[in-house]
Amino acid sequence: MKKEMFFLVSAFFFMSMTAITVVYAVEEEAKEKSKVIAESEVDISGDGLAENIVVKGTLLEENESLYKNITIHISDPNGHNQKIDLEDGFKPKLTFRDLNRDGAQDILVAVPTHGSGGVSNYYLYTAKDFQVTDLTVPDPLVVQSQFLNGYKAKITIENNHKTYKFNLKNRAEDYESTGLYFQGKMNEPTELMIHAYSKLEPVKVRGKKVGLKGTQQISGAYDADVIGRIESTWVFQNGKWELLRTKVFETSYEKGKE
Repeated sequence: MKKEMFFLVSAFFFMSMTAITVVYAVEEEAKEKSKVIAESEVDISGDGLAENIVVKGTLLEENESLYKNITIHISDPNGHNQKIDLEDGFKPKLTFRDLNRDGAQDILVAVPTHGSGGVSNYYLYTAKDFQVTDLTVPDPLVVQSQFLNGYKAKITIENNHKTYKFNLKNRAEDYESTGLYFQGKMNEPTELMIHAYSKLEPVKVRGKKVGLKGTQQISGAYDADVIGRIESTWVFQNGKWELLRTKVFETSYEKGKE
């Protein structure tokens, strides 16, 4: 019995050591693959001294710069450290602006997804007094859309109840061939595709105030059928994002380029 117990304990010990070794090896491999994507020296705490901001990630596909385990590491001259975890994506870009007007530069992060509509994931953080807080970016506009008979389309922005109509007759041949229309009439009710932000960037609003301008692509029968874009301008007011204005732009159509 003692011999059996000895072998059992020994087996458990070696299995445990093997598991620990595997975990350690995986962690070490992850550390080796992790690389510095970007580095900046900016005062984001508001104390007058620049913090060191380093973006790191683990490269998945060298030829496309796709990263996982993306993190932002912040350190101040006093040796304090903070870390922010981000979602996977392509090469992140950091922009520094005081968007909440607290006297410290905020961190606006763009992580391209290379999905339909050229969408990127956006994040916004403040590190005032070296306390990291997620400010969040304004949500993309809520838009109702539909194709209409006669090669037309309509969108309504629910945020401000504004409506815009598109004349798409120059795309009639394409829409007939895809089955969206038959002799100018809709085959079935169909919505347009309103993508999330492809761009979200700081802009001046209301004098010296700095806000954000977002761009959302509008696609028709398919992703590449770009019929326009919506721009929205926002300002951070009383702890939340306030919509100032929207603009809709049509995209010119050239046969064979869609």
